[in-house]
Amino acid sequence: MQQFIIPGNPIAKKRPRFARRGKFVTTYNDQETEEGRFLWEIKQQIKRSPIKGPIKISCIFYMPRPKSHYGTGKNAGKLKLNAPALHTKKSDLDNLEKFVYDCLNHVVWKDDSQIVESIAKKLYSDKPRTEIKIWTTEKNE
Repeated sequence: MQQFIIPGNPIAKKRPRFARRGKFVTTYNDQETEEGRFLWEIKQQIKRSPIKGPIKISCIFYMPRPKSHYGTGKNAGKLKLNAPALHTKKSDLDNLEKFVYDCLNHVVWKDDSQIVESIAKKLYSDKPRTEIKIWTTEKNE
């Protein structure tokens, strides 16, 4: 098993952008900086060459809590009793996963088509981060 922890707010994959250049339309990626930071964190923690076989992956996205989850006055800094544990706001879970999968291509695995099983969830936390666990699996399961 490999485990990666990327500190900071989880990042969702954005839609591609298009620009008109004279008679032509080009596509560009406006997430290059975010992908670069994410990859830098991964490369600091990676311990082996890219995986070649089937993969199981678990992604837990710890999202920052909004100020409204905390009390005010004498209860400042204390979490309200009715504050939710599960994150049900934007960003969509599938877009968060897609960003991780695209960034890990050719670094942790050859291609994200190798993923045969995935578990993902979004939770609130005082320490926003993305936790990724990857297992290689047998071909004949």
